[in-house]
Amino acid sequence: MGKVAEALMKRLNTVISLLGALLVWEIAVRTIGTPEYILPAPSKVLADLWRNIHVLIPASYATLQPMVLGFLLAAALGVLLALLVVYSRAFEAIFYPLLVVLQIIPKIAVAPLFIIWVGYGLTSKVLLVFLLSFFPIVVNSIVAFKSIESDVYDLARSYRASRFKIFWRVELPSALPSLFAGFKVAAALSATAAVVAEFVASDSGLGYLLLNYNGNMNTSMTFAVILVLSVLGLLLYGVVELVERWAIPWHVSQRRDDLVVGKSPA
Repeated sequence: MGKVAEALMKRLNTVISLLGALLVWEIAVRTIGTPEYILPAPSKVLADLWRNIHVLIPASYATLQPMVLGFLLAAALGVLLALLVVYSRAFEAIFYPLLVVLQIIPKIAVAPLFIIWVGYGLTSKVLLVFLLSFFPIVVNSIVAFKSIESDVYDLARSYRASRFKIFWRVELPSALPSLFAGFKVAAALSATAAVVAEFVASDSGLGYLLLNYNGNMNTSMTFAVILVLSVLGLLLYGVVELVERWAIPWHVSQRRDDLVVGKSPA
C-alpha cells in the first residue's frame, strides 16, 4: 500500500505544481492589472471556455478527425516504407536519398499546395498531418530495424527459425521501443499540423477559431482554444503511450516507474 501511495504522491506533486503556476499567474495578472487583451487571468480563460463550450466541442471534433486519420496513415505507411528501405537494397538506393531531401523541405510551406491539388476540406488537412507525422516515424523505424544486434540473428538461425519467425519473434520486438518513440513524436506533432492545416485550408475547427479570436483581440478565448488543442494532443499522445505499455511491458522504459516506487523488475 505504501508503494501505491508513493506513486499517487508523485502524480499529486505534478498536479500541485500546475495549480501553483496557475495561482501565481492569476495573482500576478490581478496585482499588476494587466489588460485582458494582453494577458487574461486563468479564471477568465476557464470561464470563457465553459461559456463557449458549445462552440469548442464541434470544433474539437473537426480538428481531431484529421489528427487521428493523418497520424494513423503516417504510422502505417511510415513503417511499411522503413521495412522496404531496410530489407531491399535496391529500394534503399533509389528512394532513401529522395526521402532525405523531402525531409529537409519545410512541410508547412507545402500546405498551400494542398488547396490547389485537393481543395478545402478534410482531405487537405489529413494530408498535412500525414506529412508532418510521417518523417519522424519513418526515420525512427529505419533506425529501429537497422540497430538489431547480429548475434540475435545468429542465435535465431541456429534454432533454424524461418524468416517470418525471425522477424516476428526477434526483429519486431527489438524494434518496437524505437518505433514507439517515433509514434510519440508524431502524435505530438499531429495537433500542430492539424491547426496549421486549418489556418490555410479550412472554415471550421480549432485552428479556424484561433484565427478568428486572435483577429478580434479576444485573447481569453485564444488561450481557451490553445488549452483545448493541448488536451487533444495529450489525449493522442496518451493513447500511444497506453498501447506502448501494452505492447512492450518488458522494456526498461516501462519498468522505470516500478523501479522508482521500489517494485521488483520481475
